[in-house]
Amino acid sequence: QLPLVESGGGLVQPGGSLRLSCLISGFTLDYHTIGWFRQAPGKGREGVSCISSSETSTYYADSVKGRFTISRDGARNTVYLQMNSLKPEDTAVYYCAATYYSTSYCHQAPVFTSWGQGTQVTVSS
Repeated sequence: QLPLVESGGGLVQPGGSLRLSCLISGFTLDYHTIGWFRQAPGKGREGVSCISSSETSTYYADSVKGRFTISRDGARNTVYLQMNSLKPEDTAVYYCAATYYSTSYCHQAPVFTSWGQGTQVTVSS
């Protein structure tokens, strides 16, 4: 079983909303920054958002600022990505990942050592 499991993806119309969940098992959120990445067909993996272990620091890519919100529930060992005002260009496979590094490294996929299997998000009319 992978240590991170994503859920919540699906097909949504432009302007709609989805909430992705990342359930972490085998380790706690206390010492890890958790990030969300996405990869569209033919493109590289892009850092979308991440949240620090203390919840005091977050990161958002410019392309999602004001539309996406990351949060975490320590009791459920789960990190969420609320995605509003979705656009067709948000279509991608979304992955969550964990790192010991700070949110200053949220755009650097190589520093994230544990990954989920991904969940497909499709924004289309």
